[in-house]
Amino acid sequence: MFFNKYYSLLLTITIPAILFGQNPNLNYNKFKQLKEEVATPNVFRTASGAPGHQYYQNEADYVMNIFLNDQNQKLTGSETIKYHNNSPDELEYLWIQLDQNKRAQNSDSYKIQTGDIKSLNTRSIKNMDPEFKGGFNITSVTNSDGSPLSFTINQTMMRINLSKPLLPKESFEFNIDWWYNINDRLEIGGRSGYEYFEDDQNYLYTIAQFFPRMCVYNDTEGWQNKQFLGTGEFTLPFGDYDVKISVPTDHIVAATGELVNAKEILSSEQIERLEKAKNSEKEPVFIVNEKEAIKNEKGVKKGIKIWHYKAENVRDFGWASSRKFIWDAMIVRQPSKDVLAMSFYPKEGNPLWEQYSTKVVAHTLKCYSKYTFDYPYPVAISVHTKWIGMEYPMICFNGGRPEKDGTYSKRTKYGMIGVIIHEVGHNYFPMIINSDERQWTWMDEGLNTFLQYLTEQEFEKGYPSRRGPAYKIVNYMKGDKDRISPIMTNSESIHQFGNNAYGKPATAMNILRETIMGRELFDYAFKIYSNRWMFKHPNPEDLFRSLEDASSIDLDWFWRGWFYSTDHVDISLDNIKYYRINDQNPVTNKAEKKINFTEVYNKDISNQRNKELVTYRENDKGLEDFYTSYDPFKATPKEIKKYEKFKENLNEDELEIINSNQHFYELEFSNIGGLVMPIILDFTFLDNTNKIIKIPAEIWKKNSSKITKVFAFDKEVNLIELDPFMETADTDRSNNFWPPKMEPSKFELYKYKNRRSRPSDNPMKKKK
Repeated sequence: MFFNKYYSLLLTITIPAILFGQNPNLNYNKFKQLKEEVATPNVFRTASGAPGHQYYQNEADYVMNIFLNDQNQKLTGSETIKYHNNSPDELEYLWIQLDQNKRAQNSDSYKIQTGDIKSLNTRSIKNMDPEFKGGFNITSVTNSDGSPLSFTINQTMMRINLSKPLLPKESFEFNIDWWYNINDRLEIGGRSGYEYFEDDQNYLYTIAQFFPRMCVYNDTEGWQNKQFLGTGEFTLPFGDYDVKISVPTDHIVAATGELVNAKEILSSEQIERLEKAKNSEKEPVFIVNEKEAIKNEKGVKKGIKIWHYKAENVRDFGWASSRKFIWDAMIVRQPSKDVLAMSFYPKEGNPLWEQYSTKVVAHTLKCYSKYTFDYPYPVAISVHTKWIGMEYPMICFNGGRPEKDGTYSKRTKYGMIGVIIHEVGHNYFPMIINSDERQWTWMDEGLNTFLQYLTEQEFEKGYPSRRGPAYKIVNYMKGDKDRISPIMTNSESIHQFGNNAYGKPATAMNILRETIMGRELFDYAFKIYSNRWMFKHPNPEDLFRSLEDASSIDLDWFWRGWFYSTDHVDISLDNIKYYRINDQNPVTNKAEKKINFTEVYNKDISNQRNKELVTYRENDKGLEDFYTSYDPFKATPKEIKKYEKFKENLNEDELEIINSNQHFYELEFSNIGGLVMPIILDFTFLDNTNKIIKIPAEIWKKNSSKITKVFAFDKEVNLIELDPFMETADTDRSNNFWPPKMEPSKFELYKYKNRRSRPSDNPMKKKK
């Protein structure tokens, strides 16, 4: 108002912008609240994001006997399930997940696979008419008294038909017997299965989804009724497990829970080593060392040994078995309880695994617990496999295998460390913070990948994390929108699964932490969410509301843009206009005009070439008059008197602003990508000092496509950079600079047909 009332502007320099097409997604209000997209708060889930006073969750307890046939790779089991109905509803039937049926020869997962002829490979051709006879063979379903129980199987789901409804606060106990053929994981894939080692003719079994498992019944979905098609993972209730696993007598078994019969199956020396590990905080202790494992794998002993495990308040159970296992362990101290970190791996995993695995497990527990809660279980186990990475309560299967000569590439090393962190981290998400993986993959994979990134960076400076930093998601977000899904998409319908379910949500969390909320507010709110939903079943809105409620930041615009749309970030610095205050001083104003006039005059090409020209008037003094010596750039007494009178009418604030001699810059921005984000600017001045200015995303509230803002400085600006720390995932940095900055792209002058001269990706092998 002050400038408009008293002053006109003296100098304007305009930097023209390149015109861009506008995103059609800009037509709606980016800051509209999420009332229509999220569930209405109620007695089960509150508006603050916390469980309501009538929140409930049902439970399922299991007693199982499992037999592993190492001769024909067959698993046989029997279980007793006690299902507790803690809901206020009468349940007319119960639903069971039969996930192994994905591998049945008539499975829908084979039928719905798509692709053209160019995408065919050995596995997809075999899947047209699968040879492997997979899937559960249910041999018996009975009541607790042994009488037959009616049931119906629908692909990967089984309905238990109750003779009478299961009332609230009541329990129902029943039995299931089954068997199935274990899949060769390297041949036909899968989250679990076996690997055959031809050199020593041994098997390594990583077993999961091996038993009929109860579905979740809750306040938002009723029964989880989505078929297992292969991508969306598992939605399971908590319960207690009592599991006896019968394996060849020379096998070593790792499993969810605590080994309760160690004295019966371990040697006195192994028990002594295990006790020593419980006091070793810095280095793992071998319970079975490599020399012993090599000796064990050479001879097959007859007989069966039963490993008995118990686990409390877990949502699933996984285990691994092999006579090839090396076994080491170390203790992790926590304020609430100590945890035994352990690794099981064959000699083929060394030297990487004995050097890194258990220490990475320990580091992961410490780091994740710092951001969430103390790890509540007694053990955390990492099991070696060739490729797979998969998680279960207290146990996970992780890839990362050196070459046969013991060397390994940098990619193998950090890939192994990363997958161990990720899979151990899944104990927190979703094994404890138990989200619906069948519906929302990002709630476990994305949040876990975010914490994986923090843990990797705390493991080693410069750790080559694949996901987390904003700039690493740029190529995905600026890609073909026909091949991109919103994060809030069902697990089976996602395009680009890794980027959508892992990369983008992890990046979003990191941007919230570093740019939108700040570390202190974010870490506090994230810890609140984690503790609220520990051992419970959260939905997306419970996370959204908790982070807002605990930080006092309205993030609906962020959830809408990052999670509900496929917009990307591309904020353009379009125009810059430079202004100075016209202080009305005729002396200085006319002096500036003279400088400008002289600069323009001297640049004119004709004037430059006419410098030596002697004009007619210069040769004829009789042509001189008043205007020959008149200086139009010199202030007149009348102008000076008028200026003095003008100053007398100014107040102190107005005088201070005029005398400050500030430089004003009017910046115009356009939102090309459609995703509103904060505007972060780095102003560099002529004296090479700089100033960072961060403007919240709310600057786009009134107009989410174009905005203008004025900045004032005591010094003249030389350079301006938008998003200088690459923290907003801006997909086009060519429009982020003033003056415009050319960023060269490299090309090859010569293209060689023979690429054998390229350096090996395993320098360790080359040196050896």
